[in-house]
Amino acid sequence: MSVCRTEPRALLIRPRVYLGNDVAIGPGKIDLLRQVGLTHSIAAAARALHLPYKKAWMLIDTLNRGFGRPVIDTTAGGRGGGGASVTPLGQQLIARYDALQSRLTAQAELELQALQALID
Repeated sequence: MSVCRTEPRALLIRPRVYLGNDVAIGPGKIDLLRQVGLTHSIAAAARALHLPYKKAWMLIDTLNRGFGRPVIDTTAGGRGGGGASVTPLGQQLIARYDALQSRLTAQAELELQALQALID
């Protein structure tokens, strides 16, 4: 039986990078940073990614502690509401991760095509 696909499938590598024993960066944390940048809210970013708010905070805190400085700046809530923004460090993490992902995907093109052929 053939499966009908209406959307093209992406051939993509989404790496997880371990920087020493204390810092790991992968697609989940990068997606969270990216969503905070788009929504200016940790809560909204967590909802968009279907994550519990507490887990989103834990992931951000893990990055903050691992790098020794914040990846997200927050403003306390209240009458005007709070907010969040990605720091320059967080922006660099997103950019470097995206560059690594692109390079790995390009370099692995033959292997990715061979893997895709297994499901076609």
